[in-house]
Amino acid sequence: MNEQATGLKKLMAQNRGQNSKFITIASGKGGVGKTNFAVNFAYVLANQFDKRVLLIDADIGMANVHLFLNADPKKNIKNLFFGERVEDVIQKSYGFDVLLGFSGIDELEELDEVSIQSIIFDLERISSGYDYVLIDTGAGVDEKVISFLRASHKAYIITTPEPTALMDAYALIRSIYNLYGYESFKVVVNMCKNKEEGSVTFNKLKMTVKKFLGIDIELLGYLPYTNNLRVSVKNKELITMKYPRDGYSQNIRKIGRAETQQSAKRDDKFWHRLFEFMGKS
Repeated sequence: MNEQATGLKKLMAQNRGQNSKFITIASGKGGVGKTNFAVNFAYVLANQFDKRVLLIDADIGMANVHLFLNADPKKNIKNLFFGERVEDVIQKSYGFDVLLGFSGIDELEELDEVSIQSIIFDLERISSGYDYVLIDTGAGVDEKVISFLRASHKAYIITTPEPTALMDAYALIRSIYNLYGYESFKVVVNMCKNKEEGSVTFNKLKMTVKKFLGIDIELLGYLPYTNNLRVSVKNKELITMKYPRDGYSQNIRKIGRAETQQSAKRDDKFWHRLFEFMGKS
């Protein structure tokens, strides 16, 4: 069995090539519009910047990406643990691909090393076909959210001007930085009345992080509060598709443009790091 696992590791090393840019999307608390941002950002990258995008729903307890995209929740990453091919689990929606649900991750405890290495190899192989892999994590701070953030070279933190949201965003940044020295945080301020409120909110967070942690964080942009978003969610539509001229849609495009213009190094070891941080590899 160990010889088999060693052989798989060698095969993985030989097949690593140019992989995707992995972006983990997180928030300190729920209700800040994190998943709305994730699905709309995926849509914009794929349809307006011609990028190959895979969106992964990694919200362990409250996985709900399928509700936004009318995807089949029965087709999820848990199926990989029972031998299904990742190609048969991935679904297509609005010009990008979706891999649903990470709720079965605890069942990895029951898998042997060969099975775990096989899953890692399968995920690394499929990821290499995308320009971006976006990971929508759960709200708050737990070991799984932290594992996704640590494994990613870039973290988008979604917050709002609400004091508790700002406090929880800081708590998330502080926890991961103090524990692991991770500091690649990019901030999106959502539900702003205007640009000024977005700027003031970010500067509060930036000064707090600088004062108590001694690190810098970057503002990706702000997203205005809009009734069109509420209408879109109610109708299970994407605001960026239904209302492309809305300020929310326009500002997400600005974030997408800034992201695609960066020449960040691609990542070929994300999945290996993730499973290692989860204690599964």
